[in-house]
Amino acid sequence: MKSISNQNAGSKKTRAFLGLLIISFFMLASCNKKTEPIAVDDAKVTTDSATVKPADPPANFKHATAFVNGVNIHYVIGGKGDPLVLVHGFGQNWYMWNRLLPELSKHFTVIAPDLRGVGESDKPESGYDKKTMATDIHELVKKLGYTNINLAGHDIGLMVAYAYAAQYGSEVKKLALMDALLPGIEPVWSQVSASAWWFGFFAWPASGDIVKGKEKEFLVNFWPMVGHVKDPFTAEETAEFVRAYAVKDGAKSTFKWFGAFPQDGKDNLVFAKTKLKMPLLAMGGEYFAAAFLKEHSKLVAENVSESKIAGSGHWLVQENTAQVQKDLLAFFLAK
Repeated sequence: MKSISNQNAGSKKTRAFLGLLIISFFMLASCNKKTEPIAVDDAKVTTDSATVKPADPPANFKHATAFVNGVNIHYVIGGKGDPLVLVHGFGQNWYMWNRLLPELSKHFTVIAPDLRGVGESDKPESGYDKKTMATDIHELVKKLGYTNINLAGHDIGLMVAYAYAAQYGSEVKKLALMDALLPGIEPVWSQVSASAWWFGFFAWPASGDIVKGKEKEFLVNFWPMVGHVKDPFTAEETAEFVRAYAVKDGAKSTFKWFGAFPQDGKDNLVFAKTKLKMPLLAMGGEYFAAAFLKEHSKLVAENVSESKIAGSGHWLVQENTAQVQKDLLAFFLAK
């Protein structure tokens, strides 16, 4: 069996160039970040999860929780039309989609869950491989009565969305993968993971205890590492993201998403033997994943189109909300 790398249509020269491009980008991104800690205004951001209630969604949405695949999964739901499932990534929770929900809900029934490990969803000891986390979402979708969905995932949510589409491909109409990459899929995976120091720190078993009680300092200083626009989050967004990670075992459990990467890589190599058939949108920030995401996605899917989010780093929903909304709607509404 040929390796996934050898299945890539690009030449060795192209792959080498891509690798140098990605490594150079991460080195530049790290060098351009300020090294001094960012001050946190405790008057605006608190981690006392006992006294701070979860953020509210738009008026036509509601909070709900379902017991699926052995865990309670919290989600918000609203709108009308075909189901569109939005899967968040690390450093955020369902609230990362809040700016988009009013417009998306005019066209779709939008379901935005909290992944296992964060916010109001359960935080079990295991099950943080993306194959299992995708099953969480699939069982939620089934419980809500849907058999076919549109699906988008950002960051860790990209990995979960891919695992969902790879396992339940006949049930996914369209798939948007947003600004991340897939464990185990080469040549990009090894080059990026070797340069992203936080992958190793987050996967370290002691990291959760180190960050415990300092979630706001950790997140506020981490976000700029992979962003481009200065201060892209509102005070309300910052407060909600910090709260979601400051709940008991929040940071510790979300770090397990990274600890599962070796297993995810093994699973993805099996998944990738059968390329996805549904239309796939590779959406990357100009200053982050746009450099590689389209070609990366072509290694696992047959029908790939691209959206480059101008002026954006990794947090593209907040860094260029207007273009993300426009391009997602154009993709999911196209006949």
